[in-house]
Amino acid sequence: MIPSYYEFSNPVKIVSGQRALENIPSELKNFGVQRPLVITDQGVAGAGLVKKLIKAFYSSEVTIGAIYDTVPADSSSLVVNEIAVIFAENCCDSIIAIGGGSPIDTAKGVNILVSEGSDDLMKFMGVDILEKPMKPLLVIPTTSGTGSEVTQVAVISDPERNVKMAFASRRLLPNVAILDPRMTLTMPPKITAATGMDALAHAMEAYTGLQKNPLSDAYAVAAIKLVGEHLLSVVQDGTGRESRMAMANAATMAGISFSNSMVGVVHALGHAAGGVAHIPHGQAMSIFLPLGLEYNLSVNEDLIAELLLPLAGPELYAGTHSDERAFKTISVIRDLQRSLYKCCQLPMNLRDAGVAEHQLGEIARAAISDGSVTFNTRELEYEDALNILKKAY
Repeated sequence: MIPSYYEFSNPVKIVSGQRALENIPSELKNFGVQRPLVITDQGVAGAGLVKKLIKAFYSSEVTIGAIYDTVPADSSSLVVNEIAVIFAENCCDSIIAIGGGSPIDTAKGVNILVSEGSDDLMKFMGVDILEKPMKPLLVIPTTSGTGSEVTQVAVISDPERNVKMAFASRRLLPNVAILDPRMTLTMPPKITAATGMDALAHAMEAYTGLQKNPLSDAYAVAAIKLVGEHLLSVVQDGTGRESRMAMANAATMAGISFSNSMVGVVHALGHAAGGVAHIPHGQAMSIFLPLGLEYNLSVNEDLIAELLLPLAGPELYAGTHSDERAFKTISVIRDLQRSLYKCCQLPMNLRDAGVAEHQLGEIARAAISDGSVTFNTRELEYEDALNILKKAY
């Protein structure tokens, strides 16, 4: 059913292909810039991915102004301030982010400071605070899950105040997302699995949430189909460029989908578990996804049933009675969990992920206060959250 009113936006240009990287100089020239600052982390640099980027500039008039390759896993305002100074000192005019969520969020934070002409990131925390046009931002994801390359959100910690700062604005959307399978080939199996389950959770919650719409549904279904067809095979053999390309596109499409329709209980629990027990986000998504769908069965069983088709294919969908399809969707996810655990020991429960049992109450309290529950189809109370967490443990 089409909602009586909805909004959808995706202004990010997607450049996807086996040699998409080589398009970067011409993309920068389209914006009239020629001295980008490259922001990444040591893992990406150590894997030789920055060298591949530099190579793409060999026959171009565009020059890399500076490279910052020590973004930490949990980036902070101190790092953002440091990089903003480097941007100014090297007369940079644009930004290229390479990596997963942390380098991309850091790049968005740097863009806020250099575009707004400020040294205080805290001033811009919140929703739609930004007033000035941003510098051109190109993003090259090296994982296939976060969808940060097409989202308008950044989360950056402030160590002085011991808080996580959230920024949301259309101005934070990257200008171009570069999807090149060469940039994800070095991902280890466990990270490949975790980020793939993150993409699946994005798409499934987008499709079953309160703010779903026909356009976000189209992206979500396409993403789920690609994950269902390629995630296990790419974890088993990460050298396949076709599967890497499929998962990169799945993550981007899932990101576009949830950016417009939002997420729900799975992400509320995942954010809370990450904040309290520091469980990696992708692992949390894998653990909570079937449990979150189960929790919502009483209110959107029909939507969960529809997801069996893209996830498992027409044969299984047709062979499953309509009354059983929603339960089969959840069963297929649990089968995928078991297969991923067998392949790379991706945790199937909170205990194996390093969460202590005494932390469950604190996680439940944090989950019911998370903004994601606003868009869930079923209200989440403390006891509900605690019951899900006990099942996950």
